[in-house]
Parts: sequence; structure tokens; C-alpha cells
Amino acid sequence: MSHTNTQPTEERQTKVSHVLVTQSKPADDKSPYFDLAEKYNITIDFRPFIQIQGVSFKEFRKQKINILEHTAIIFTSRNAIDHFFRICLEARIDVPADMKYFCISEQTANYLQKYIVIRKRKIFSGTKTARELFDLIRKHKTEKFLFPCSNIRSNDIPDFMDTGGLHLSEAVMYETVATDLSDLDVSHFDLIAFFSPSGVASLMSNFPDFKQNGIRLAAFGPTTAKAITEAGLTLDIEAPLPNAPSMTGALDLYIRKANNS
Repeated sequence: MSHTNTQPTEERQTKVSHVLVTQSKPADDKSPYFDLAEKYNITIDFRPFIQIQGVSFKEFRKQKINILEHTAIIFTSRNAIDHFFRICLEARIDVPADMKYFCISEQTANYLQKYIVIRKRKIFSGTKTARELFDLIRKHKTEKFLFPCSNIRSNDIPDFMDTGGLHLSEAVMYETVATDLSDLDVSHFDLIAFFSPSGVASLMSNFPDFKQNGIRLAAFGPTTAKAITEAGLTLDIEAPLPNAPSMTGALDLYIRKANNS
């Protein structure tokens, strides 16, 4: 590791001309990343550091979960919906019409129509947070809940179900894995933006001899920030900030200062 000091210093604030965003390139031409590139006349490249991979039906069976023993399903993402119905298809399971669906947001609930006729089903959704979902679940505490999830997930739902004494089966149906980045020269960039601890883990597994030197690192969210410092690296930019709720906002503030100093 090149840094024992994980605190950014003033002398690290040198000009930024080439940024790497560790996510897919936005499909929308109006993405604030493109505005940022134009505003400061910089190059922004996109490359996902992690990818979602479905768990094979054979691997799923090893979990010894009987989907039809459950009366309700908790969905926290589109990936969970896609892989749940993929597993059902491979297992030749017809999901009963009276199955209840609890979704983290309305967008997630709407995505269900790719697989089922929504108006005939019992669907409950929060607007964004797990807490709203918990209020809905509490009203249906006799249900047997199934939680399709990734091998990497936050603990809030299992912890809540556990303390509430509710029936929950976790079913790992997809995995978050590191992308192969062997063709990428990371030393080429002035700044790399990360969005999850998995992204940081991907950097370290792809480039075990990574030397940070003058490369600035940005993190979205406290767990990502922690992953960077725990890897012995210097965290230069942390988002969200009170005056910059998005990654692009935090980058804008930093680049404005670094490129004008």
C-alpha cells in the first residue's frame, strides 16, 4: 500500500483532468456527469467495477428453500425480482395468485408487471426506506416471508424480522462479483469515484499492487468511505455532503477548488 496516512492533505488537491466513474455510462444524455465534463473541460470515463451474476438453480437448491411454503415476498431491487422469477421458471414453479409482494419502492413494485398482472395481485410498497416497508410488514406479521437477495446485503431487513419475531427465509439468488479489469490502466486517472464497498474490493482484487500516489478517491456513502480507508488508501472526497447530495455535486465542489488553485 502506498499510504499509511488516510487523511487527504492540501497538496493532494492538484488539477483534475481525467476521471473514472466505477459505474456504467449513463443512458441519459442529460446526465450531470456530461455537464461536469463540459464545465471543466475534463474527460470522464465509465467502467463498472462490479456485476450482478445469477446463482445457478443447482446452487439455489443447496439452500433447501421451498418457495411455495411462503406466503409473501420482500423485494428490494429489480435484480431480486428478475432472479426470483428466473429461479421459479427453472424450478417450474407457478407462483400462486394470492402471493403477497412487499416492495421497497413504487418503482420496484411497478417493475413486477414484467412478470405478473399487477392489478390482480396483493402488492404493498414503501416510497424509499426500509422503515416504511417495516410498517407494512408489521400489519401482516402472520405471513411467511421470503427475501430474495444477493450474497452481499445490508442487515436491516433480517435484523428487523428477527427482533419482530417474524418468519423470514433468506434466499441468495444472485451475487455481486468483481468485474475483470485486466485491460484497464488505473494509473491513467487523476480521480476514481466509488459507490459501494464491493467496488473498492474489486479494485484491490484486480490490482493487488495498486499504488494510489496522486490518484484522488471519491466515495458515495459511509460504508464505501470506510472501505477505502480500511484498504489503507486516502479518501479525498466524501459524498453526500450537506451542500452536495450527489456524487456529481461533490466532484463539482472538489474540481472547482482543485482546478482553480
